[in-house]
Amino acid sequence: MTMTLTTTRTGPDWPCQVKTPGSYDWERSAAKWLRELVPARYASYPALIRHPVLLARHAQIQVQHEIRVARTALQTARAELPTLGMPESVIEHTIKMYAAEVLQLQHIARSVRAVTEALVRHSTGR
Repeated sequence: MTMTLTTTRTGPDWPCQVKTPGSYDWERSAAKWLRELVPARYASYPALIRHPVLLARHAQIQVQHEIRVARTALQTARAELPTLGMPESVIEHTIKMYAAEVLQLQHIARSVRAVTEALVRHSTGR
C-alpha cells in the first residue's frame, strides 16, 4: 500500500524522472528534469541554477509556448502543406503527429505544474 500513498502525495501527473517530494535529493531530480524542458542556453543562468522555482516558472512558460506552436502547426497543416507540395499521406501523418504532440505537451504542462507546486511548498516551508 506504500505505492498508493506515494501516488496520492504526488498525483497522476507527477513525472517518473522526479523523486517524491521530501525524499533525498528530490529537488535536484526536479531541477534536472525541468532543465530538459527549456532551451539548453538557459542551463547556465545562475538564477535558474540556484532557484528551482524560477526554473520551474520558465519551464511552464516554455511548455505553454510549445503547445501554442504545435496547435498552430496542427490547425494550419491541411491548408499550408499542400502548397509546399506535400502528398496527402504525408499531410495526414503530420496532422496525427501534431495532434499527438499537443496531447503529450499538455501532459508535460500538468507535470510541470505539479513539480512547481511541490517546489513552492518546499521553498516556503509548508
